[in-house]
Amino acid sequence: MMEESKRTFFNFSFFKIDPKWRWMADLAKEESAKEIEQVIRNSKVKFRAYSTLGLRDDAEFLFWFSADNVEAIQEVISKIYLTVFGKYIIPSHVYLSSTRQSMYAKAGRVSSFVEGNDPLRYAIVYPFIKTREWYLLPVEQRKKMMDEHIMVGQKFPQVVLNTTYSFGIHDEDFMLAFETDDLHAFQDLIMELRETQVSRYIERDTPMIVCVKKDIIPLIASLG
Repeated sequence: MMEESKRTFFNFSFFKIDPKWRWMADLAKEESAKEIEQVIRNSKVKFRAYSTLGLRDDAEFLFWFSADNVEAIQEVISKIYLTVFGKYIIPSHVYLSSTRQSMYAKAGRVSSFVEGNDPLRYAIVYPFIKTREWYLLPVEQRKKMMDEHIMVGQKFPQVVLNTTYSFGIHDEDFMLAFETDDLHAFQDLIMELRETQVSRYIERDTPMIVCVKKDIIPLIASLG
């Protein structure tokens, strides 16, 4: 039986901005950004903010939350909606997941975010679903294929993986959040992973969303 470490909920909330926001006075925008920053600071969650501006047509920024319970995540999102800025944002993708120890990887790192490590320049976030056939394979066969998968990942130490699990609490199986300072390295990693045996059991791994790390105030300022 796998020893269970403390488990933490993740929420990845992607938003679009109402174009009316861009017509607001600059001073009002600055005050609104400070209000959001204060809401986050006073919350009971871990938090990171990222920009997706210009990189996709369905999201302009990501708020990534981590908490011991989903109510804490709901509370901070509710408070964000009550701010001036909150009245101009529209969720476009929302994902819920939880950390847990992998049955394939050796005991150790659960999540760079949970461990409190500094974020890298980019996060690439995406839902991940394996086929039902995968789960019907013998465990030892799955472990053998995952060993190959993990060995490929070890060739790219500049890419850090946060793996979380959505079974039973959201539509996908996993939520993956890769972190790196080098997007080309991440692209090379994904191309190599496509050639592993595990890839034949992937049902869906989209949308794959590139996110650029930004603090709250410069993030909101960049929205126009």
